[in-house]
Formats: sequence, structure tokens, C-alpha cells
Amino acid sequence: MTFKIKTGYRLNVAMIVLNKENKSLFCKRRNTDNWQFPQGGVDEDESIESAMFRELNEEVGLNKENVEIKAVSQNLIYYDIPKNIRSRVLGGKFKGQAQKYFLLKLISGEIDLNKENTPEFDKYTWVPFWYPLNQVVDFKKEAYRNALIEFKNQISK
Repeated sequence: MTFKIKTGYRLNVAMIVLNKENKSLFCKRRNTDNWQFPQGGVDEDESIESAMFRELNEEVGLNKENVEIKAVSQNLIYYDIPKNIRSRVLGGKFKGQAQKYFLLKLISGEIDLNKENTPEFDKYTWVPFWYPLNQVVDFKKEAYRNALIEFKNQISK
């Protein structure tokens, strides 16, 4: 699957992981007060789905057999990184990210934030589906809104 990405944006995957109660996995970035869904970049010559499973494993310790893909965003969802922090994020090479969102259902396994030598997250919690929209950093709010609205009808009652 190839995508036409707007100039200056990095291709990225983001995962909304739901548990049995349809609560979303929400993770706190290490050494910050910022909470977010697991997300990460797509390597060159890597498929979107492979990148999603790699990032899911690296960041929260889940494997392909631990989750079921319920939905994938139809389009890329963009967000801009504020100019004043761009140099600290992704080496300042990009003005933002172009994300493909995945809605995943946890079917087995435990969250493990310590799979990597330098974990991205130091805490996690399970929150109501819409909760992250009001908690994520401002520059990601519109992207979260778009993804949550697109997936809202996929949430089993």
C-alpha cells in the first residue's frame, strides 16, 4: 500500500487498543505529563500493517496474536508539530505526521511497557473511548477527534 503524503510529513501509525470493556489504552510518555495512544513511524520499505505490529510490540509489548484489527482509518490523518518543539521531535526534519490509525481489540496478553531499552512510556491506563480527546496535547486533538469519530460505530455495544 503506497500513500501520497503531503510534503514535510512523516508517515506514522497510531493504535487505539480496546479491552473487553471497550476502554482504550492510554499511555504516559516517559519523563513528561503527556498521555497518548501508542504510535510510531513507518520505516522505509515497511508496510503500514508491519509497522503497526512492530510499534505495538516495541511500545506496549503486544504481538500480532494478542489483538484483532477491527478497523483502519480510510485516509491519512495529519497533525502539525508546533514550531517551537519541532527540533526536539524527529530531529526537526518534519513539520508533522501523517497517521494511519488502527482500531484494535485486545484478545489476550498483558501490557508491557519495558520491551525496549529506553521505553517510550512509563505508565498506562484504560480509559473511556472519548476520554483521550480532552487529555492529549493540543496539537494532536484534531487528529484524535477525526480517528475517534471514524471509529465510533465500530465499538461493540
